[in-house]
Amino acid sequence: MTDRKERRKIKSKWKKLFFGLLVLNIAVVIIFLALIFWPVPDNVSYPENEATPQDESSEFVVRTTKQNLNDLVNAYTEQLLEGTRHQYRIELDEDVHLIGELPVFSSTVPLSAHLEPLVQENGDIILKQKSISIGLLELPNKKIMEYIGKYLPMPDWVTVNPAEEEIYVAVTEMDIRSNFEVGVEHIDLEANNLAFRIRIPYRTLGID
Repeated sequence: MTDRKERRKIKSKWKKLFFGLLVLNIAVVIIFLALIFWPVPDNVSYPENEATPQDESSEFVVRTTKQNLNDLVNAYTEQLLEGTRHQYRIELDEDVHLIGELPVFSSTVPLSAHLEPLVQENGDIILKQKSISIGLLELPNKKIMEYIGKYLPMPDWVTVNPAEEEIYVAVTEMDIRSNFEVGVEHIDLEANNLAFRIRIPYRTLGID
């Protein structure tokens, strides 16, 4: 009689464990599906740039190479990510290649995004998404872009716009210690032809 009660207790315990695990799995699936199909916000706004009047500054055009810019960008990125658990880097080849990791639950998945740089009239850049993926997960491109903006630390002058599948880089809003103002003049990665405008306000040199 006692053995029968013990068997019933064990059987009841295993039933509870089974249903508890089943409920947990269902909850995980629901959360994952909610993350995938949750609507992507479309109210992203880009910073407004106010240019310094030409008669108060002098402007120079500086040309460089993909390798020089690549080293500079990644040196800045390493400093930005210092002390965090996140990591990503930029590789400039025929396009802008963003390589890193995105957190998914308690783990991470590899991120790869190819972006086309489009120079704006004011000297900023829009990085238009060409292809994007995170590991073997089949997610909409806009959702991946949303994760990039949410989980990857970025400077204040970089805005991720999931709805348009692009990243706005407000180069003209960069906080440079010398108070020089920088803008993009031209970018042709295939020809390795990159040019930047550097404007030096007279007030920086003590000239009124």
